[in-house]
Amino acid sequence: MVLTLGGWLLTWCVGSQALFSDATQSAGVNHQFIVHEGLFGGGACVLDFNQDGFEDIYVTGGLNPDQLLRNNGDGTLTDVLEGSGLELTGHFVTQGAVTADVNRDGYDDLFITTITSSDSLQIIPRARNLLFLGQPGGSFRDATEEFGLVPLYSFSTGASFGDFNNDGWPDLYVGNYFVEYAETLDHISDATIVGANQTAHGYLLLNEEGKRFVNVYEDYGLSHRGFGFGGVFTDFDNDGDQDLFVNHDFGYKATPNLLLENQYPREQFRDVAEDMGLDLRINAMGSTVGDWNQDGLLDYYVTNIKFNHFLVGQGAGKPFENRAKELGMNYISISWGANFADFDHDGDLDLFVSNGDLNPNCVPMANFYFENLGDRFQESGRAVGVADYGIGRGSVTFDLENDGDLDIFAICQGPVLDGYPVESITRLFRNDGADGNWLKIDLVGTTGELRGLGARATVYAGGRLLMREVDGGGSSHISQNTRTLHYGLGTAERIDSVVVTWNGGETQVLRDQVANQTLTITQAPSPVKAGIPWMLLGGILLLALTVGAIIQNRRGRTG
Repeated sequence: MVLTLGGWLLTWCVGSQALFSDATQSAGVNHQFIVHEGLFGGGACVLDFNQDGFEDIYVTGGLNPDQLLRNNGDGTLTDVLEGSGLELTGHFVTQGAVTADVNRDGYDDLFITTITSSDSLQIIPRARNLLFLGQPGGSFRDATEEFGLVPLYSFSTGASFGDFNNDGWPDLYVGNYFVEYAETLDHISDATIVGANQTAHGYLLLNEEGKRFVNVYEDYGLSHRGFGFGGVFTDFDNDGDQDLFVNHDFGYKATPNLLLENQYPREQFRDVAEDMGLDLRINAMGSTVGDWNQDGLLDYYVTNIKFNHFLVGQGAGKPFENRAKELGMNYISISWGANFADFDHDGDLDLFVSNGDLNPNCVPMANFYFENLGDRFQESGRAVGVADYGIGRGSVTFDLENDGDLDIFAICQGPVLDGYPVESITRLFRNDGADGNWLKIDLVGTTGELRGLGARATVYAGGRLLMREVDGGGSSHISQNTRTLHYGLGTAERIDSVVVTWNGGETQVLRDQVANQTLTITQAPSPVKAGIPWMLLGGILLLALTVGAIIQNRRGRTG
């Protein structure tokens, strides 16, 4: 079918069931992010604020009200922000959102970034970020001042929760863009970019036992300034602690991306981006993490203006390699959100990319869907039903109906200028076509963070090695996916083993599990056997399982 709309040619496939259906209207979603002048904003996070077992969404609105979308358990979402204790957000121009249990009381808390207050839009920055603590009954209370965050006025974009000192309390990294900005936000000039006084430090906020946050950026050896779009905590070197990959806009004129290697137990980070080939001199809008080729090494897809980058791990301290062109992903776009997931349940990671022009330029550009073919990717956005032409920004994955597959919630901005040729609204793409077995895992920390931040679980099934990290936020673009780990299993009906690596390196193993279920794995005590640390024993076991799975996987692909 072909539709001509305002001079734009839109096509899609009919006659066969697409992987995704646009469930925006049927689910009751009615959201559009409204920018302050242009360019910035549009993030969301996945949580379960009322503890009913169904995943909810918090989404920022910019100049529009934010929304707390309660999952009703029947495939619909209802905005219940009014009366929730989150009404204060209406006094700010919000940007992104992340969630964690910062005081370990069993309730999801919310951290929301802002760029200015809505009663004084011309002054930038003129706002604090916002912290709300979850309460019994599904409400929230403002704890921004209580946790020492009021003095940190900033122009903040994306945030990420992690546990970089491995004490079980979720810490925060906050990306900041400007120190000050006197012009309007509908453009950013070269003079702005080269002005060293404009760029901002990030905030590295240490959680002091659920009572307050303290900025330890300089204490941990950091002095970098840049046009920050946030970062993601991730263990890039497989050493059992959380490193930090930071996205910077205008990296070719100001500060490139940072890869901050955690020196734990020393209280220090070290930038190794140049050595590892991740000092990207691009407009890095966001990133997503995954092991696309099942070799036990994490890979990083980074969105950009023009060409996105796909940095594939090479192991053993070797630099990452940009393989976007080689793997069939070299498409021109302006990309923001990105999400690795096995959407079709065939046993490998696919990739959704949210695209959108710079507001107010607003040339329509469709989202991408890169289907993993084993040795390369194929762009199939129209065929699978996600090629929306709205002004895309952040995006998250979650399981709307608890049916075992992952759905996509993609935030769109409203156009600043009239005449945009298609409707630009936030979309809910419901997964209706996944065909294969699956597994979901919820990690519960005891000495570690309660929802498993910093941990990963590797599933061995059907000759495959499937590794996932718990998402602490900063993923996609200023957003946070579900913290429930998800695995497509293809035809495999049983799981040989699940190896959980907790933050700090301790491992835990489950064997012979059935498919199509949600496993809840609680962190076990840390034994010491025969004087040999359990961490070392677990590392040896994980290495043996990994080598075996890689050999079997390669035989399967070449046999």
